[in-house]
Amino acid sequence: MDEHTAIEKVIIIGAGPAGSSAALYAARAELTPLVITGIQPGGQASLTHTIENYPGFPDGVGGADLGALFQKQAERFGARFEFDTVLSVDFRQRPFQVKTYGKNYLAESVIIATGASPVLLNVPGETELVGSGVSYCATCDGWFFKEKKVVVVGGGDSALEEALFLTRYANEIFLVHRRDQFRAGAILQKRVNENPKIKLILNSIVLGINGEGKVKSVTIQNVKNGQTQDLLVNGIFIFVGHKPNNELYKDQIDIDDRGFIVVDKKMRTNLPGIFAAGEAADSEFKQVITSAGMGAAAAIEASRFLENK
Repeated sequence: MDEHTAIEKVIIIGAGPAGSSAALYAARAELTPLVITGIQPGGQASLTHTIENYPGFPDGVGGADLGALFQKQAERFGARFEFDTVLSVDFRQRPFQVKTYGKNYLAESVIIATGASPVLLNVPGETELVGSGVSYCATCDGWFFKEKKVVVVGGGDSALEEALFLTRYANEIFLVHRRDQFRAGAILQKRVNENPKIKLILNSIVLGINGEGKVKSVTIQNVKNGQTQDLLVNGIFIFVGHKPNNELYKDQIDIDDRGFIVVDKKMRTNLPGIFAAGEAADSEFKQVITSAGMGAAAAIEASRFLENK
């Protein structure tokens, strides 16, 4: 063990709702957990302008604000948050090895809470124009589209929430969805339907994003009749789902064919001492509150595991 190696009782990889909740419960169990935040402290939730369905906030709460509160509460009981990124892990034997940019760690137990990343459309022009009109975060980039026209792609809660958020900046928003019905909640659908800035383009997909240096138009195709049209817009915001961030673990623990870590009802993976929570393991609910609950369960089980060892 070199001078850069530290031994921890619990290392939590990720600092979104699952990781921060796990940190709180592990800290209250006096395990002094180390949380390695990754590049997005607060996780995907921190990019959401307003979260209206987390209990205790009847008027809603900003995603970044909620993440900061999670961290502050966990730190109060002794959790440590390290702004660093995990490069590799070795779960073949205990203590487990976790390597980051800054350090090599050994851990008696690990809780994986690395969440998920946006799914790409994989259409021409998308990757070339990221940051030049292509975005996956309205909260981050909406300000740049004041008095402009944009496309929002998707049919779930995130797509409709972000379309509504963009109405404070953009003059016109085209909401494109491949089906004729949205998956989003009824309240969000009502707000979208009542907002004069939002125009619905249903039964349609994006074929390409066009422009040199910046987005100039988006090519849309109707899946019913095959007709195409070019929408002259300044930007496109893509919310068509997320994929779990589990590449680091694919040869280490059991992962299903969709990329989610396989856990039992106690958040245990197939390896004793390795637990997973949140969207890294949740293929069904993908909510802030369910991720937080999974994180709490993982920490409780990690504490029991360590007691038994």
